[in-house]
Amino acid sequence: MSGSLNDINVLDRSPIFTALVEGRTAPINYTINGHEYIMGYYLADGIYPNWSTFVKTISRLLGAKRKYFASKQESAIKDVERAFRVLQSCFAIIRGPIRYWNEETLA
Repeated sequence: MSGSLNDINVLDRSPIFTALVEGRTAPINYTINGHEYIMGYYLADGIYPNWSTFVKTISRLLGAKRKYFASKQESAIKDVERAFRVLQSCFAIIRGPIRYWNEETLA
């Protein structure tokens, strides 16, 4: 569920975010509206820390551009969550923590 304590647990256990904090990420270069960017980003909700790599939903929807961006971001987040639920229904290994599973079960 989005915005849950499990989201923060992901940060604590993810090698992706550990590498990000330690500055060990693959180079990513892209341009948006004439601005050059060298760091990837992740769509997030309000529970995540205020890191420049997290793009959170705009809380004050003043203006058409912000409303459009927020609607597209929320749509993308819902798509990812829906896809993850489908994967969870198909693969037990991503339904919950695997640290308690034995090697034979994991294989």
